[in-house]
Amino acid sequence: MSEATHPTAVPAYPVRVEGHLDKPSRWLWLVKWLFVLPHCIVLVFLWIAFVLLSLVAFVALLFGGRYPAGIFDFNVGVLRWSWRVAFYAFAANGTDRYPPFTLADVPDYPARLEIAYPERQRHGLPLIGRWLLGIPQYVVAGIFAGSAGNVAWTGHGDSVDFVVRTGGVIGVLVFAAVLVLLFRGEYPRSIFDFVLGLNRWVLRVGAYAALMTSEYPPFRLDGGEHEPGQMTIPSAAAPATPGAGARWGAGRVLAAVVASLAVLGGLAALAAGGIAVVFDQTQRDASGYLMTNATAYSTDTYALVSDSYRTGAAGEWFVARDLLGTVRIRTSSSRSLFVGIAPAAAVDSYLAGVRHEVATRFDAGHTHFRLHTGAAPSAPPTAGHFWVVRSVGSDTQTLSWSPSSGDWRVVVMNADGSRGVRADLAIGARLPHLLWIGIGVLGAGALLLLAGAGGLFAAVPRRRMQPSIGGLR
Repeated sequence: MSEATHPTAVPAYPVRVEGHLDKPSRWLWLVKWLFVLPHCIVLVFLWIAFVLLSLVAFVALLFGGRYPAGIFDFNVGVLRWSWRVAFYAFAANGTDRYPPFTLADVPDYPARLEIAYPERQRHGLPLIGRWLLGIPQYVVAGIFAGSAGNVAWTGHGDSVDFVVRTGGVIGVLVFAAVLVLLFRGEYPRSIFDFVLGLNRWVLRVGAYAALMTSEYPPFRLDGGEHEPGQMTIPSAAAPATPGAGARWGAGRVLAAVVASLAVLGGLAALAAGGIAVVFDQTQRDASGYLMTNATAYSTDTYALVSDSYRTGAAGEWFVARDLLGTVRIRTSSSRSLFVGIAPAAAVDSYLAGVRHEVATRFDAGHTHFRLHTGAAPSAPPTAGHFWVVRSVGSDTQTLSWSPSSGDWRVVVMNADGSRGVRADLAIGARLPHLLWIGIGVLGAGALLLLAGAGGLFAAVPRRRMQPSIGGLR
């Protein structure tokens, strides 16, 4: 009998996570944050693809009860890649061997991950209920992993998050271990085994949340380098067919990532276009303007001034195509109020040496002002001849302006130039082409979504052989 017929023991739970302590140096962990940056950049895009492909798999499971095999291979590869980087860096610091850039399993690397392909799963509403049952596990795993922005677990953070926001029980324990390593030259085995158990828990929950296994993660901490329990699969020495790693080459991975970004861009465009159409059809006032809500502004100085509005290249494009249309400012005050728009240079000259505040951001409830010290103005604002448009009066006043090229400021003062300005302001624009812009963005989003979906279909391989363990055959 050949050796190929002998069974090989693997963990009973469908997610197998292993990590072998490989004598890390006492100081290299200090600079690993720099070494893993290239991995973090790649993983950000891989996790975008992971999330989008998981949504596709969810739909397939919901209606068919089968996880698409090609998507499964890719997602296992992303988890595997992430685990190698995490093991090398701040989720274990278990080795100084640099992680390879591949989705495939690397048998001789100290950190490995395998997931048994689920042949059939429940579909329909029970699938959603099963996923919701994992909420307690998600909470526990979040406490262990800490940083929700950590690219190794969620892919929604950036490289700075990956370095700084380690957080959680795992991060604290690993930090304690590397300090011992730094001063004593030895990684505490007890901490390493415990950390491996925590990472194993997190990865099990991650695979369950991504619907890659139907078995509920156990509420137990399986520490140590090896998984507990056993089940029997054919030996690795048995005749094999090409594995997922061979079929997920760099070109196919890049195609899947680009297609996923196209799907993401298409969804964003559909959302933006839909919002534009809804706003155009439902939020215009009686005069056809899209206005903000009136917000109360006040200052004990002599003037409220907007930061300069510079049209610039983008502004020139908007102005030339009349995309903004007419801009309207609506004010309400119990005192006679002056509102004017003028070139920024003229306003700066008029208010030089005058105590006033410049609003760096008009944001309801969160306006930021920059104080300029000085005295009272030498003349009331109504005496100036540099205003392009202006309005003067109490109660409710409306100022309309057609934007043109240049650098502009909006000024709000008491008509007599006195101190203490208080007014309710609302600003808006006609935006005459918003409906057609929204429709155009909707169409572009639909095309981008179809193109991305087609790209994903072409990039994700279909396999006809009997699936086995997470792309390993």
